[in-house]
Amino acid sequence: MKRVFFGLLLCLIVPLSVAAQGVVKLEGQIVCCADCWAEADRNQVEYGTAENLLKAKSCVEGGDPTLLAVREGEKFKLYQLATAKFRLPGKNWLEFVGKRVAVTGTVQNKKDTSTIRVDSLEVLAASLAEREAASVVGKEIDLKLKDLAGVEQSLGSLRGRIIILNFWATYCIPCRKEMPDLAAIQNEYAALGVQVVGASTDEAEDHAKVLQFIRETKINFPVWMGATSADMIRFGLGSALPGTVIISKDGRVARVISGIVNQADLKKQIETMLASVAPTNAPSAEPKEEALAKRKADVSAVPS
Repeated sequence: MKRVFFGLLLCLIVPLSVAAQGVVKLEGQIVCCADCWAEADRNQVEYGTAENLLKAKSCVEGGDPTLLAVREGEKFKLYQLATAKFRLPGKNWLEFVGKRVAVTGTVQNKKDTSTIRVDSLEVLAASLAEREAASVVGKEIDLKLKDLAGVEQSLGSLRGRIIILNFWATYCIPCRKEMPDLAAIQNEYAALGVQVVGASTDEAEDHAKVLQFIRETKINFPVWMGATSADMIRFGLGSALPGTVIISKDGRVARVISGIVNQADLKKQIETMLASVAPTNAPSAEPKEEALAKRKADVSAVPS
């Protein structure tokens, strides 16, 4: 009986070695998975670029455990994130990836894995990509590229319009996915002074591929060729496709979007910008109601 008792007692004790410890507070950076974190020396290369965040979407949605990287001296310890009292605003941790946070909760250690069950979470700093995007907002950044006929075009020539500058490539699958939404934006808002511009990163020898892409996706806005990753970086996008920049009528960057655009969100942004510059005492200006009525009748700018 004593052996049975001690056996049962041992069974109760062993789980304690993997059970939650007392409540702790940890500060670190949320990352999408161990593989992405290990791609670089994080003492030298900060995690959270636009490329990191775009890749994180597939990692997180693919089921990879989201981690908290906590610095311990010259090294980092990775904790798997799990919810306790804290409730995620979405279906996963994706919106926090790349951010520096402080979490409180209980830690469970099991074999080679440490998990923190999060009771509270506070965002301490934005991701590197968010900081880079914010740094260009309000700046005038010009872009000169050649259109499909080989004629040089520039953003400066479109001053006075709201520009939706979209960087894409024929080999980019997500780019193909967002084209119908961008075409819809062009159709709906062209009469109100909104111009979508496609900046293709394809090489000049891929001209035929670009034309084929335009036909297949029914692009109805100007396409310029020869954009580079350096151009994208100047606009705070990083070098991962797709990327979109919203530029106000005065030529200043209003917003930077890494990844696929959300049509509803983009329309909300455009409506806000249009409302902020709507003429109040210019009798010769066309009323917005009349412009809205003309939307379907007007022909949007075609690829040039």
